[in-house]
Amino acid sequence: MKKHSILLSSFLIASLLFLNSILPLQAQTVKLKLIETSDVHGSLFPWDFINDKPSPASLAQVFTYVEEQRADTAQSVILLDNGDILQGQPLVYYYNFEDTKAEHICASVMNYMKYDAATVGNHDIEPGHPVYDKIAKEFKFPWMAANAVDTKTGEPYFKPYTILNRDGVKIAILGLITPGVPMWLPEKIWSGIDFQDMVASAKKWVEIIREKEHPDVLIGLLHAGVDANYEGQTAEVQRNENASQMVAEQVPGFDAIFVGHDHHGWNYTVKDPEGNEVLILGTLSGSRTATETSIVLNKNTETGKWKKVISGNIIQIENYQPNKAFMTEFEPVINKIKAYVAKPIGEFTETISTHESVFGDSPFIDLIQQIQLELTHADVSFAALLSFNAEIKKGQVFVRDMFNLYKYENLLYTMKLSGQEIKDYLEYSYGQWFNQMKNADDNLINFRRDEKGEIILSHGSAQLAASYFNFSSAAGINYTVDVSKPAGERITISAMADGKPFDLKKTYTVAINSYQANGGGGLLTLGAKIPKDEITGRIITSTPKDLRFYLMKWIEEKKTVNPKALNNWSVIPNDWWVKGKEKDAKLLFKENTTH
Repeated sequence: MKKHSILLSSFLIASLLFLNSILPLQAQTVKLKLIETSDVHGSLFPWDFINDKPSPASLAQVFTYVEEQRADTAQSVILLDNGDILQGQPLVYYYNFEDTKAEHICASVMNYMKYDAATVGNHDIEPGHPVYDKIAKEFKFPWMAANAVDTKTGEPYFKPYTILNRDGVKIAILGLITPGVPMWLPEKIWSGIDFQDMVASAKKWVEIIREKEHPDVLIGLLHAGVDANYEGQTAEVQRNENASQMVAEQVPGFDAIFVGHDHHGWNYTVKDPEGNEVLILGTLSGSRTATETSIVLNKNTETGKWKKVISGNIIQIENYQPNKAFMTEFEPVINKIKAYVAKPIGEFTETISTHESVFGDSPFIDLIQQIQLELTHADVSFAALLSFNAEIKKGQVFVRDMFNLYKYENLLYTMKLSGQEIKDYLEYSYGQWFNQMKNADDNLINFRRDEKGEIILSHGSAQLAASYFNFSSAAGINYTVDVSKPAGERITISAMADGKPFDLKKTYTVAINSYQANGGGGLLTLGAKIPKDEITGRIITSTPKDLRFYLMKWIEEKKTVNPKALNNWSVIPNDWWVKGKEKDAKLLFKENTTH
């Protein structure tokens, strides 16, 4: 019996010594998984409140994936959002502007999902101070933007960065927002905030973080795209709209940078100034994808330094079912918003679609033009193609349809422009919009092309060379667009809509949305050639509420609306236009579009 006790004791001692020898080694390996959502644009639930149908992707499905990853105890999961969540669906519009006293639904959902940190996006600024100041207090996690600086204090208006500790690893996450906000939004919406250059801000704050925090891992959470040359900008331009890759390449120290704003699925690496690889990850919009970086850290017990192995992945969210507990929690909200958007506001005698608007004058855009002219009594109205694939059917029109009619929460301005500036504005718009056709067999639309001149396709459809939301036409004047001529020489304005002469030297009042009026898309700055610092002085009036609100009230007042094209502009040569649009409709929509 004694012999057995001695043997058992020896075995236990040996086992303890063995475990003691391997436990420190096991403790020196840490696995992190950082999951990013970005540009969710109100897609919190698996229901499309605009089109009244199920949605294949939402944060409800994202949460299913996140919970699966959290169940894996071999790793620590960090959940991040990269901005632009407060705009896009009637759900968030309702909490932005209708029910402003309740906790914002985005705060309720993101707190429920236990986000660890998030960055402010430009569309999160768009609802105005009352909305984003309130929700910043409701979030139970830091909402960051180091380069959004309070003009009174000189300090960041939002939190600049956060520090997370996981299994002995110190993770620093720096948030930055695209500095293009003042180009797109009226000053009263972002008053008191200076949106500074991303690269300069990143250099400043990375130095502060390194000196003060000494992190083991440094992550960028940047609401900006990667194409520094977007919309004619260059890498040398201060306050570049899409400077995320520039930050990665010019600021040493980042392990990974999550990007947003451009709605592309990115997963690639670049080199920083010290020659180290930096992973860049980005999502599609509307919760269609999430991205993740897996970081495995092994600590050298002699030097005390971590060796990191970093990889990236894009998750297709439609492959996951909505989380059941999540859906039960928020079912009352879903039902409330379904009832809100189902409220009838009027009747349309015709179906209208943006498909026609891609190729020429259309009832869809001209309805907006007509309402803008009536609301402002301006001489001329500008309106752009804000939804590429929207339709409002003949018959009863509901609140939900207003989000197809007008996608964004723009204000409506009137401003002063000369006749020459109006012409130049249109030249710039149609220069981006239409191709210079060589003959009737050529393409009407200006498509993206590769080095061989072949049209670039995405998911079977041709890619546009420019952003369709800058395809702006005019009402109040009669004009032609000659697509046989080069960009800048296409527009001939024959008269005002009432037949009076149009004068290039005369000053006119123009109805225009706040995005364009503040220089968005370069239509005023690059097109009409108005210096940015002169634009504010041109503004005469602004609506206190968003344009969608007034469109809704106008339809409610009219009760029955007969949408018709104004036929105040046309594309010539006409036979080229007819053949070109039929050809390009197949490339864009896989259909025939005829008048």
